[in-house]
Amino acid sequence: MKLFVGLGNPGRQYEKTRHNIGFDVIDELSKRWNIPLDQAKHKGVYGKGFKGGEKVILLKPLTYMNLSGESIRAVMDFYDIDIEDIVVIYDDLDMPTGRIRLRQKGSAGGHNGIKSTIAHTGTQEFKRIRVGISRPTKGAITDWVLGRFTAEEQEQMAEAVLKSADACEEWLKKPFLDVMNTFNK
Repeated sequence: MKLFVGLGNPGRQYEKTRHNIGFDVIDELSKRWNIPLDQAKHKGVYGKGFKGGEKVILLKPLTYMNLSGESIRAVMDFYDIDIEDIVVIYDDLDMPTGRIRLRQKGSAGGHNGIKSTIAHTGTQEFKRIRVGISRPTKGAITDWVLGRFTAEEQEQMAEAVLKSADACEEWLKKPFLDVMNTFNK
């Protein structure tokens, strides 16, 4: 069983903001794989199904970003999912807008959702798909990550969402290292 987690904040006011790009990827996977996000438990909304003969869970934690790890841990425990069978998808200020980067492990890099995930899983060794949102040229980081994309950025991010979903699909067929080698070029 594989768990795909997209980080974001709940509520209409946060839809389509930079910080919610992880939710957007989960929505794309839900649509592609015909897995409705129809269960609200474990501090999140999620859906279960099969893709390529593999049981999968798509999760959007509803705890707000800073507590995302609570939901991830609850789903891991309930479904007995190992850390090596999880990928977390989230926004990254330190990457150019629309760029994606896969990693097998690493620090939080200042991302509060990842800090929470590390705290609740007890390890930094989980797979990630980082989606670049760039840093603001001026102004507060909070306003930036909770802001919406410009028209130009929307096109870049739509492509990044599709590429991130493609990477998730490839992980069902190949080792993550092979997927990294393909998508990190």
